[in-house]
Amino acid sequence: MPSSQVFEQSIQIYAPATVVERCITDNALMHRWLNPALRCEPVGEWSTEVGAKSRFVINIPLLEPCLNSVVIKREPGLIVWGFEGFFKGCDRWECQPAPKGTLLVNRFEFAISNPLILFGFNRFAAGWTKKDMEAQLRRLKRVAEEVVINQ
Repeated sequence: MPSSQVFEQSIQIYAPATVVERCITDNALMHRWLNPALRCEPVGEWSTEVGAKSRFVINIPLLEPCLNSVVIKREPGLIVWGFEGFFKGCDRWECQPAPKGTLLVNRFEFAISNPLILFGFNRFAAGWTKKDMEAQLRRLKRVAEEVVINQ
C-alpha cells in the first residue's frame, strides 16, 4: 500500500459545536455546503452512527464514479467516515468548542494504490482538492452561522 497523503484544514465558526455537528451529520444541511459536483447518497436509511453506509458520487455524466463510505468512529463532536473506491482512506470531522463558537478541523487521509490514478491525482487534482476543502469549510461556516441566526 502506498504511503498516505494528508490534507488538514480548520476554520473558526461562530456557532455552537452542536450546530456545526448537525451541519455535518444532517444530510439536507450537508448538501448545502458539499461541493455541488458531489452528492452523498445513503445506502439504506441515512445515519451517521458507526457502521452506517453511504456513497459519495462525483457528478460526471455517464461515469459517475463513487466512493463507498462507512462511519468508522462516532463520538459527540466527532465523525470519521472511512472510504473505499479509487482511493482508500478516511475523512475526519471534529468540532472543538472554542470561546467564540467552534473550531472545526477536517482531516482527509488517503492512499491511492493505482500508480496511474496516483500520478493523475498528484499532477492535476491535489491542488484543486486542497482548495475545494477550504471552500467547503467556508460554505459549512456560512450554513452553520445561518442556522444560528434563524433559530
